[in-house]
Amino acid sequence: MAEDPPDAKYSVEILAPEKVSPTPKQYVQDLKGVVGGKQLARMKKEAVDCPVLEKRVSFVQCFGCPNFIRRVKGQVGCRGLPLASAP
Repeated sequence: MAEDPPDAKYSVEILAPEKVSPTPKQYVQDLKGVVGGKQLARMKKEAVDCPVLEKRVSFVQCFGCPNFIRRVKGQVGCRGLPLASAP
């Protein structure tokens, strides 16, 4: 298992569920031009169990979250801070 970044409160596993979670369009629009089309399509097929929102969300939403630190070997480092407004 990869080492967590020093400021990571949670290490969250990336899942590939059979049924894909819907991704809010706001997050997809924010990432267009930042990541490639193929990478964005792959990210939309992945999900994480978010410890802050306490529900399963699309990886695109996780990637756009201010708590996101980095993704390493199927794990995401999460700061775990409360969000100002939960979408």
